[in-house]
Amino acid sequence: MDALEELLGWTLLWAPRAEAHKVTGVLRPEDFYTPIYRELFEVIATLVAEGVPHDTPMVAARLERDGRLAGHAGQRLSRALVTAATAGADRTGLGHYARAVAAAAYRRSFRDAGLAIAEAAESLPESDLFEHMVTLGRRQRAATERLAALQAAGL
Repeated sequence: MDALEELLGWTLLWAPRAEAHKVTGVLRPEDFYTPIYRELFEVIATLVAEGVPHDTPMVAARLERDGRLAGHAGQRLSRALVTAATAGADRTGLGHYARAVAAAAYRRSFRDAGLAIAEAAESLPESDLFEHMVTLGRRQRAATERLAALQAAGL
């Protein structure tokens, strides 16, 4: 999964504003499993939403301004950004990468729901079990509808 998230980040850096806006408008930071790519996506999405360039120098400037380039985590972010800048990307893959990241997040949500049900079976009072499962079911219904909307939007 890291590779797809990484490719999406690279492609977003090279994508024209309209294409980047389309992707950042439908994906969410929580769709990213890997924290470093989640953080880069958040910065890129913020820049796109603000209408400023979302290229490597501007992403680096925002990370520095926000104090996120310090320490080990900052070094990892900086390396990931340099790699993205020097790797180039085929921006025709942007929609495919976005779909793959969203689909992986969708599958993880089912795994997480299953774990939540198993944990609830061990720890919740019997009277709360059904409502807990209904809540999880509603969340999964919303995730299913969101994935369908992403696919209908051409992503």
